[in-house]
Amino acid sequence: MNLSLKQRISTSFIIATAVILILIFLVFYFLDNLSRDFNNISDESSKISSLRGQTRISAGLFLKYQRRILSQDKVEREKTVEKINNLCEIFLSQLNRLGSFYEKGSEIKENVNKMTREIELIRVILGKASVHIRDRNDRGEGAVSISTIGDIADKVMDSYTELEDSLEEFNKQGYKEMNKVLDETKKLMMIILIIGFCAAILLTLVIPGKIALPFKKIKDAIRELQECNFDVSIYYNQDDEIGEIAREMNKMIHSFKIFDELRTDRILVENRKFDALANMVKKPILVANAEGRLIYMNNRLYSLLQVQSEDIIEKDMTDTCLPNSIIESFQLAIRRRSKIENAEIIIPLKKVENLEDAQMESVTSSDVNSDKEIIIEKEKVTQEVIFSGYANVIPIRGKDSSLDYYLMVMSVEIFS
Repeated sequence: MNLSLKQRISTSFIIATAVILILIFLVFYFLDNLSRDFNNISDESSKISSLRGQTRISAGLFLKYQRRILSQDKVEREKTVEKINNLCEIFLSQLNRLGSFYEKGSEIKENVNKMTREIELIRVILGKASVHIRDRNDRGEGAVSISTIGDIADKVMDSYTELEDSLEEFNKQGYKEMNKVLDETKKLMMIILIIGFCAAILLTLVIPGKIALPFKKIKDAIRELQECNFDVSIYYNQDDEIGEIAREMNKMIHSFKIFDELRTDRILVENRKFDALANMVKKPILVANAEGRLIYMNNRLYSLLQVQSEDIIEKDMTDTCLPNSIIESFQLAIRRRSKIENAEIIIPLKKVENLEDAQMESVTSSDVNSDKEIIIEKEKVTQEVIFSGYANVIPIRGKDSSLDYYLMVMSVEIFS
């Protein structure tokens, strides 16, 4: 499915936003669950701590009343039995609520059930003891039941001690479980954040690259066009805005290529026409650009200078064998950007480069070997010229001074 550039950018932002929202949701979800678990554990621990405190008070009172009942008389003992009955009711209620926080079969639940049974037994015994205290004489028959209560109370206190130990151990395990849950939640959140971070980096690397790739192709094609390389095309087969630009660019490059071929052919034809016209004229003709580089010479000037085109064309005048009179005339015209008329031009014969050549020519012509004759003969060769006349330098101006051309026409006679 081909998507437009706008749709692809929108889709990229939607995907990135969705990833961020999912990460935020997951983080808040885990944080909320963790907070809820901690609150539940905290509430439960608070309730259990409160019940433990109440049961501790009840156990202390129970032990106090149990010891007091053994040393009291009939009237006071009856009141103490009533207090112990009420305390047993409270103690059973507290134990039932405490046992509701733990699962069936656990050690704490077993201890709570054991204490409940023992307290129920104490209640039964206290009921019987109360009847003996009210209906019988002081023959000590009720004392037996009271002493039994002391034995059972000791068992209750032992069970309570075991319950406290179990609760303490359970609290330690609870703290360990809380720390374990916290560590697991931290690890899970860290893994999710790392995955999300990697996904964000992947999207950042892939999606912008997919979007920027066609623009890079267009940029490379434009650079090739700047270097006048028209054998280039942009390959992009997506049917979107960039695809339309690529197709139009390919059409433009094709048009440029055709135009360049036509321009090259036209320039070649014009150069041939100019060369034919320049060679029809018997006068030496020279063309240079605004930078002082030689562009054209006709056959007449080639024959005068005795040079090849590769030795002089597209080279700076000062780097060629052109005489100083021609170079100075061109430089003056380039500097002024104006026509130079009837400039004196002298093209001397090629100088003998060293003394040995002069000696060979001198010996060949006159067979004289003296040093004086060699010097005279060399001066004679140096002073000979092959062209002496005048020249007009005509500027052919372009839109900018760097596009100017300068045409020099030479003649042995003064131009009128």
